[in-house]
Amino acid sequence: DVQLQASGGGLVQAGGSLRLSCAASGFTFDELSPGWFRQAPGKEREDVSCINDSDNTTYYAQSVKGRFTTSSDKSKNTIYLQMNDLKPQDTAVYYCVAIRGYYPCSNYWPDYWGQGTQVTVSS
Repeated sequence: DVQLQASGGGLVQAGGSLRLSCAASGFTFDELSPGWFRQAPGKEREDVSCINDSDNTTYYAQSVKGRFTTSSDKSKNTIYLQMNDLKPQDTAVYYCVAIRGYYPCSNYWPDYWGQGTQVTVSS
């Protein structure tokens, strides 16, 4: 079974940084595309980032581009989300996800969701 376990959330001040980790199992990154979604209080879930293994490209939502970086460690089946210059509007539950759609990952809604980890950014 596909398993996605996000961790690393917490409370940070605006302008600070946080690194999330996602331990994935049940698939490899050339089978499903891993990535991140988030859901702020009272808001719809939205995409954050995903990795296209086929051409080694990474998609970022405009709202996080230039501030967030997604990386992977294939040997550990783990992805990371380095979040810099955090803003209060980044406050959300962050979900590690996996996407069946082959390419590009940004064209598809996730098929698998982790439980999520809370990120709170104070002003």
